[in-house]
Amino acid sequence: MKMIRNIMIIMIIALLIFIVINQISSSPKEIVREVTTHLTEDEDSIESKGTAAELPQMNLEGDLYQWIGKTSTELTDELGEPDRIDVSAYNYEWYVYNNSESQYGQFGVLGDEIVSVYAIGEDLEISPIESGASYVEIADKFPFLSEVDYSDDNSSFTFRLTTEDLQMRPLVKISDNTFIQFYFDTFTETLSSVRISTGDALLLQRPYEIEYRGELPEQPEFSEEEWGEIQTGMEQQILDISNIMRYQRDLPRLEWDDQVSLVAYDHSRDMYENDYFSHVSLEGDGLKERLEARQVAYVAAGENIAAQYPDAPAAMEGWLNSESHREALLSDEYSYLGVGVYRFYYTQNFLGKPF
Repeated sequence: MKMIRNIMIIMIIALLIFIVINQISSSPKEIVREVTTHLTEDEDSIESKGTAAELPQMNLEGDLYQWIGKTSTELTDELGEPDRIDVSAYNYEWYVYNNSESQYGQFGVLGDEIVSVYAIGEDLEISPIESGASYVEIADKFPFLSEVDYSDDNSSFTFRLTTEDLQMRPLVKISDNTFIQFYFDTFTETLSSVRISTGDALLLQRPYEIEYRGELPEQPEFSEEEWGEIQTGMEQQILDISNIMRYQRDLPRLEWDDQVSLVAYDHSRDMYENDYFSHVSLEGDGLKERLEARQVAYVAAGENIAAQYPDAPAAMEGWLNSESHREALLSDEYSYLGVGVYRFYYTQNFLGKPF
């Protein structure tokens, strides 16, 4: 009897040890849902998350894939000095190449290493696919999945994509630390642009819902002056990308207008500071009243607004995929553009001016 009691005691102790070890080893997962993105012309909102895929072994050719991990010196030796260097909201600098009316590229340089590339336009070197390829063609080569994993030394992450994400911006893992986002024009079901990023760059941008075990990297904080530089860069990027999108559809270029940009900036800042999202301010002023207050003469005007997109390229692809915003972006009525960005609130004001 005593022997049976001792055996039972040993078994209970072993069970308790197993439970404690199991609790220690299985730390709880956490989920980040900070990616709600607003994009409206009629007070609608769109939750922006994405599409994802694990890539089988395949031969990826083309310069865009090869830039991740290279240095800024290698970049400038190959492509020349950038036309502009913009500060980003993620501690890297964008080396911007915008001297072609048919192609545009941004290379994110952190320290001296390229961690992100965004490209839009004709003849992008992204074999085995081509610029303007159909969704079906690309999905046949790159399996799009709703969950994509990434891990570093201490943490593990899963990017979780919605149905909308899979349609508009699928995510594909091409190596342990390299990912492609395919941005699609859902109206034509063709490729609009691509972004290639390291896992850490994606974690900072957070364009998709993230489930993780461990710790997320902290997002950087900036002074008002630093934010001013970041916002100015995003404003110029929106102009550049708008004109590439218009060129692809045989539309005339938009010229920058400083006065209209002030109108757009004031509205973005007002939305941020007063915590609302609308074309009409809390005082009841719309675009017409804002243009009149700045004494801007026009024969036609339109406005696009967006909020909480991680950067300018993402906001542009969002506008392209919203019917009312697309209409303004691709209208031949307009010949001037003013852009105002404040934090992650974006405003485009389009203008047709009297002769």
